[in-house]
Amino acid sequence: MRFFNQIRLQTPESVELELTLAGIGNRAQALFIDYLIWGASLLVVLLAWGIVSTGLLYSLPNDNAAQLWLGAIALLLAFVVYVGYFVFFETLWHGQTPGKRYAKIRVVREDGKPAGLSQATMRSLLRPVDDLLFIGALLIVFTNREKRLGDWAAGTIVVQEERPVAAANFRISESARMLADRLLLEADINQLQPDDFAVIRNYLQQRSQMNVQAQTELCSRLAQQLQDIIHFDKVTDPELFLEAVYLAYQQQS
Repeated sequence: MRFFNQIRLQTPESVELELTLAGIGNRAQALFIDYLIWGASLLVVLLAWGIVSTGLLYSLPNDNAAQLWLGAIALLLAFVVYVGYFVFFETLWHGQTPGKRYAKIRVVREDGKPAGLSQATMRSLLRPVDDLLFIGALLIVFTNREKRLGDWAAGTIVVQEERPVAAANFRISESARMLADRLLLEADINQLQPDDFAVIRNYLQQRSQMNVQAQTELCSRLAQQLQDIIHFDKVTDPELFLEAVYLAYQQQS
């Protein structure tokens, strides 16, 4: 078993990402926290429904059909809370739940992009199967990409959160440092996800190895995409802009 299994992904921008898979320990920690929160939420919902259904039963004494319907609704509520908890947070927080955020792990698609509603829904619907007889845990431990059934069906992997690192092995211009301060004030840097940061970092590391045309095309494409993400359209130098975004992300993190 490899506790720090790293994989390489090729993004649509032709940038190679190296990500570290979350591993069974981090995922178990995240799931434990999520189940505590989910259990508390379910308890509140069922207590509320219990109060409502008790009032209904008083108005419908000795009605067996009503009791069955109320019980069925309680089961449906439990299922909705169970699935909805993971779908809601993984969609809203781009692949994270409260447990995953605490454990510093995240669900991403197999191309490195953030997981969306369809991926979160598929993973949640198959979670009961994964929990049955610890099937999911066994698959995580013994498969190459540490994927449970929900991950295989949704086309996702769970990785450790990308952490900003110092720009020690590539040049950052002084003008970029000034622009980074401006971006923190005028742009929405919080919209950047860890995989966005990884793409920028990898480009800055690899740009010196590219020919001029490839570097120019990739730089312009990345800059355009980042402008849309952080809502900043005052870009005159794409290269300078990418360096500034890299620095701004580090500072706000």
